[in-house]
Amino acid sequence: MAIDTSYSTSTTLTDAPAGTNPDGILDKDDFMMLLLVELQYQDPTDPMDSDKILSQTSQLAALESSDNTNKALEELSASLLSSTQYSTISAIGKIADVGSNGILYEPGIDSNFEIYFPEDIASGNVEIKDDSGNVISTIEIAPNDSGVYSFQWNGITDAGDAADSGAYYIEAAYTNSAGENLTTRAGAYPIESVRFENGQSLLKLGSSYVPFDSIVEIYQ
Repeated sequence: MAIDTSYSTSTTLTDAPAGTNPDGILDKDDFMMLLLVELQYQDPTDPMDSDKILSQTSQLAALESSDNTNKALEELSASLLSSTQYSTISAIGKIADVGSNGILYEPGIDSNFEIYFPEDIASGNVEIKDDSGNVISTIEIAPNDSGVYSFQWNGITDAGDAADSGAYYIEAAYTNSAGENLTTRAGAYPIESVRFENGQSLLKLGSSYVPFDSIVEIYQ
């Protein structure tokens, strides 16, 4: 009696009693146990062929090597993931761009958004534009230091009409204390901190945490 394992490093048990092996998979320990049982109950008048024993032993060694390789690859993958996560810490203090300055507006629901001003504000306006680039509403900006500031839009245009539901785009034109005219927009914010949650890196941008994979660009 010999165990033929040449076709695979793991074998599915199709006739195993229910509950004895839920996955139906033989691992290297199972193969070793079968080989020992086979040797124990071999016919003394017709012992196993030594070539078959050597062949099965070689297959068991290959199976164990495959298991060890899989474990090493899993450990390497976990190590690389951890290394990638912690490398995001170096991005703190830089600017992260989510790739869009758009907001979605629904009638009757005020839209809240944030804008980062890299320089101090002497005066200026937030401009809310439609998808054609037309300014439909403006919000005056009070003098303030540089930083991230929150704004709210009730959906009323400068003409006094209620805006339709849909996407709108947020930009700001302002003057700094030196009298220079500057612009900025929603969607680009300094990275204040990094949080790790369930294997995912989250960047704190303004008052929100944003998944790292949703960032399209990081720059100084």
